[in-house]
Order: sequence, then C-alpha cells, then structure tokens
Amino acid sequence: MDSKRAWTIWGIGVFAYLVAVTQRTSFGVAGLEATSRFHATASALSAFTVIQLLVYAVLQVPVGVLVDRFGPRVMIASGAALMTIGQLQLAAATSVPGGVVGRIFVGAGDAMTFISVIRLIPAWFPSRRVPLLTQLTGQLGQFGQLISIAPFAIVLHGWGWSPAFLGLAALGLLACVLAGALLRNAPEAAAGPAVQPGIRETAADLAKAWTQPGTQLGMWSHFSTQFAGNVFVMTWGYPFLVSGQGLDPAEATVLLSLFVVVGIICGPLLGGWVGRHPMRRSTMVLAVTAVITAAWLAVILYPGAAPLWLLVLLVLALALGGPASMIGFDFARTFNPSHRIGTATGIVNVGGFFAALVTMYVVGLILDLLNTNGFSAGKLYSLESFRIALSFQFIVLAVGAAAVVRVRGKVRRRMALAGEMVPPLRVALADNRRRRAQYRAELRAGRDGGPGPGERNDPGA
Repeated sequence: MDSKRAWTIWGIGVFAYLVAVTQRTSFGVAGLEATSRFHATASALSAFTVIQLLVYAVLQVPVGVLVDRFGPRVMIASGAALMTIGQLQLAAATSVPGGVVGRIFVGAGDAMTFISVIRLIPAWFPSRRVPLLTQLTGQLGQFGQLISIAPFAIVLHGWGWSPAFLGLAALGLLACVLAGALLRNAPEAAAGPAVQPGIRETAADLAKAWTQPGTQLGMWSHFSTQFAGNVFVMTWGYPFLVSGQGLDPAEATVLLSLFVVVGIICGPLLGGWVGRHPMRRSTMVLAVTAVITAAWLAVILYPGAAPLWLLVLLVLALALGGPASMIGFDFARTFNPSHRIGTATGIVNVGGFFAALVTMYVVGLILDLLNTNGFSAGKLYSLESFRIALSFQFIVLAVGAAAVVRVRGKVRRRMALAGEMVPPLRVALADNRRRRAQYRAELRAGRDGGPGPGERNDPGA
C-alpha cells in the first residue's frame, strides 16, 4: 500500500484540506471590510463566523456516518463544491443575510473535508505510518491560513471584495475537480463490497462512542486547546491587533502568519513528546491551556497597548493550541475500536469549534453592548472594549480545564480497574530516562533492543 500512488492520493487529500482551511479562515482578515460592506455591527460580524462554525460542528457526526457509507472521495469532492458555491455567494452578497448564506455553504463544505481526508490514510498506508500522517495532515493543512492571510488579503485590499472571494471560489473548484478525478477510497486490491451499517447499528455505535470516557476526554481536550486560536485567527485577532493595539495591517498580517508557522513547527515536536509519554497526554493539554491563559492575562492586564514582543508571545502561546488539540483525536483512536473511530473523531472535533463559536459570538455581543453605552469613546473597536470582551475567554478556558481534570479521573479509574496504573510524573520521567539509556547501550553493543524509547502506544490519559 505504501507506494507512489498512495502518496499522490494523500497529497490530493491534504491539498483539499488546505483549501478548506483557506476558505474557513478567509473571513478573519476581511472583518473590517465586511463591517463597511454590510454596514454590520460587531455582533452581526461575529455571526458570520459563528453560524459557519455552528454548521461545521453540527455536521461532524453526520459526516462521520456519511463517509462510512459513501467513501472519502465523494465527501471531499462534495465539500469542495459546497465551499465554491458559498464563496460565489459571498462575492456577490451586499447584505448580512446574503453573506451569512454564503458562510453556511462554506461551513457545510468544510465539515466534510477533514474527517474524510483522515479516513483515507489507513486505507492507503500501513498502520505504523498512520499516527504521523494524521499529525502531518492537520499541520500541513494549516498552510491554508497563510493563503488567507497573505495572497487573499493582498487581493482583497488591492482589487476589492468580489475579486478576492471569486479567487477563493476558483480554488475550491480546483480541489473539487482534483478530488473527483483522482482520489480513490482504497487500492483496488483492498476494495471489497462495502458493508453499510443500518440506522440501529449506527445509533448504537454513536452512543457507545459518546459514553466512552476516552472519547469525552478527547472532546474536552480539543475544547480547551483549540478555541482560543480559532477565535483569534478567524474573527477577532486582526481587529484586535489593528484597531485595539494600533498595529498597521502589515504587522498584523505578519503576526497572523507567525501563528501558522509556529503551529506547523510545534506539531511534530509536540507529537514526539506525546509519543514518548503516552500516559501524559492530558497533562500536556492542561499545560498548553495554562500557557494560553497566562499569555492572554499578560496582554489584557498590560497598561496601555501591549509591546510587540508581548503580542508575539501571545501568538506563540495561541499557536500551541492547534497541535495540542490533535491529542484529542489520539484519545479517540486509542480508546475506541476501529469501526467506531470515525464517529468518535466527529465527536472530538465538535469540542473546539463549539467553544470557538460561543466565544466569538459572546465577544461580539459584549463589544456591541459597550459601544451602545458609550464605553468605546466613539470608536468601533477600542482597546478597553477588547480587554473586557476578550476576557470572556477565561471562563471558557476554566470550563475546559475543569472538564479535562474531571474526565481524566474517570478514565484513570477505569484503567486502574483493568490493572493499568498511571505512575507519578517524576517516576514516569525517570523510567523514560532509564529506557533511553538502556536503548543507547544496546545500540552500542550492536543488538536490536526492540522498540526504542517513546515507541509505545499505551492508551493512557
């Protein structure tokens, strides 16, 4: 299976996901232009992305079922087609309702893509490559944010609204054609008659996936780590940096680009740490959540506009959330049987996007309320208004962290009943150092020491 054709199939899938991320995040750099074009308030502006993400989140589990029935090829091509229609609608829209309709189509198409691309990997590659390729798929897709931040923003500011969104529609059409023409669900030798579960079996699998504490731990891990970065990149980051912090658009664009680059670099590093310490995945989730909280506290409490170095640290902290959220999918994989992984993955993927859409909308409502009461001193987005509105994130971060701790306890109690205890962190670190030293000694002696340090796949928490 591990052949040139398999890599081509994977490459097309990654391209389709990259295009989906581009479509998803494009509105994040168009916020100020959208305010002018649609004469929109802050809450109306946030509704564009909130509704898009609501559609995305609601469709995750149904998409997991549909990809089992129809295969990734149909779902990826259909998703790209829906996103193309959505961007065409947005290019022509001149009112808030018309623009929202376009974002609904974008959200629906986006919802079909990631799970479908992930489902391609085990069909075309041996199991030993699946974890790494899953991580790479998630991180390489984030290059789509760079397209929305740089080329799309240049066209938007240079040629205007309609040409910019028509360009995105053309990109979606290209992904649709490539997926429909070249993608295959599985190698011909492995393709057999599809066994489609009935409604009763599907409902039973959904219930079992949800009641599995490992799935819930994955969902809350995704909830805690991903939403703050999404809120920043997709809606409020650009207005916060330009209107609140007083940066020029070029500086804001560089910071948003840094967000993507750091996420891509940190993904493999974080994945390597998780591989070496599979029993400490939730610890890493909580650590990243704490770092994000500390960074936002520093920026919001800083007197006056934050210095550039502090904003860079904020972006670095938020960028860790994307790779950390992939830990949630690893929980889904290791705590569910293979025939339920798609459903469990859909449940996990709801977490971060649900938290993001709630936060985006509430931040918009708070900004509007402050403007109505004259708190913003005549400005649409003042720094003081942003400080109050963005503080809502601390509530969501606290809820997520508390849920991770609670569900982790349930998971570890189940593990203890099965005879698997999670050792204290200091003991685990000492054991890892011992295994690494033993592995190096065996290599020097010319013997095959078996799996190297960090190559275990324990379903720990």
